[in-house]
Formats: sequence, structure tokens, C-alpha cells
Amino acid sequence: MRFITFSGPPSSGKSSVIINTIKNLKKDGIKVGVVKFDCLYTDDDILYKNAGILVKKGLSGALCPDHFFVSNIEEILNWAKENSLDILITESAGLCNRCSPYLKDILGICVIDNLSGVNTPMKIGPMLRNADIVVITKGDIVSQGEREVFSSRVLAVNPRAIVMNINGLSGQGSLELSMILKEKSKDLKEQENLILRYPMPTALCSYCLGETRVGEKYQLGNVKKIRWKYEDKWNFRKISFCTSLFWK
Repeated sequence: MRFITFSGPPSSGKSSVIINTIKNLKKDGIKVGVVKFDCLYTDDDILYKNAGILVKKGLSGALCPDHFFVSNIEEILNWAKENSLDILITESAGLCNRCSPYLKDILGICVIDNLSGVNTPMKIGPMLRNADIVVITKGDIVSQGEREVFSSRVLAVNPRAIVMNINGLSGQGSLELSMILKEKSKDLKEQENLILRYPMPTALCSYCLGETRVGEKYQLGNVKKIRWKYEDKWNFRKISFCTSLFWK
């Protein structure tokens, strides 16, 4: 069995890309199943079922979806084996740009869209930097120049990745992705020795544990503060003073 992970910001078109890609894989007689991870709500499982794709949904609730994903890897692999899948695909919501659900030696794919802004590739973090393949969607809505600029920004962040454009509505480009998945993905031999490519955030604070009161005395655990420098305040006052003299 082969194991492939998809991640990306919400509403970037991950499910549409996966569905169109699986349609091509099914033509070759490959049995594919999907486990969809999200936070509070998703109806993407209905889209998978309507496409005739075996799917399991997991909602993390108050937990980070990527943490929830890592905590359930063994269970979903067992589910895939019980259903005799040739390929298991996981889709993670990617709500936290600091998280990365990729595993070593397991193909990792990041899906982002052209409409998110040209600076988005630099904001996403390890979810994009550690991906093997970066799929860019919604290219039909922007100009050729905008597509090229966005792709160049992606390559600047992750120069080793395969970058490709896919239309989630028409499926254009998904055939190429399905061929890459068959070529690049590897058989999963041992599920007990899987290792994350990048550590999850360690910021376990009182608010992570359910605290709602605001104030320093309620902040416990790993807490980070903005560094307020006296020099910065002095420079601001100095600039304001000089400006007032100028206008006088």
C-alpha cells in the first residue's frame, strides 16, 4: 500500500484536486481511499462519496487538525489495510501555517491557490517548504503574468519541489499529477517507524488547555511576548519631536 499526504490552506481546492486525480487513478484499476481531517465542520466527505471514493472523516474540534492527524496515523493505516487499499490519501486542513503533516519517505503535497496573494508562499512555512509537490489552483481566474509571479514565489521558498498548476473544476492537469503519484510514491512497508519531517509547534499554553481569562497572571506554560524596546519608543518620540519642529 502507498501513503500520500495532502495539505494546504482552507478553501485552496485540495478536495477538488484529489477527486480529479483519483478519477485518473481508478481508470488504471487502482483502489484509493481518503481520510479527511478538518477542525469544526466539513462536507467534503459527501463530495468523495458522490465520486464513488471510499472516505473517512475526522474532526479535531478544539485540537489542531495537523496534531489530530499525527495522533491518528496508525488507526488510519489500519483502516486502509482493512479495506485493501492500493493508495491511502490523507487531506489535512492546514489551519496553522506553522504545522506540517508530512512524514519522512512519504510523498507530501501542498495545495495553494493563486488568489491567496503573492506573499502567501512566504507566510505558509514548513507546510510549503517541506512539500515534495506544490499544486497551484485557480489559475483560470488570474492572468498569465500573475500565475508566473506566484509560481516563482513558490519556487523561491521551495526550489526542490515539483510545481504544477491544476484546475480543480475541469480537472486540467490532474492526469499529470496522477502519473507523478504512481511514479514517486513508495510502498509503505513499516508503519511503526514513521517520523515527521518537521516538529509540531511546542506552544502549549494555558489558552491551549481551555483558559478564557485574559491577563498575564492567567498565562501559564509556553508564553511568548512581543519584544518592546525602549530605543524604539525613544526613536518614535524623537521623530515626533523633530516633525513638530519642522512644521513650526
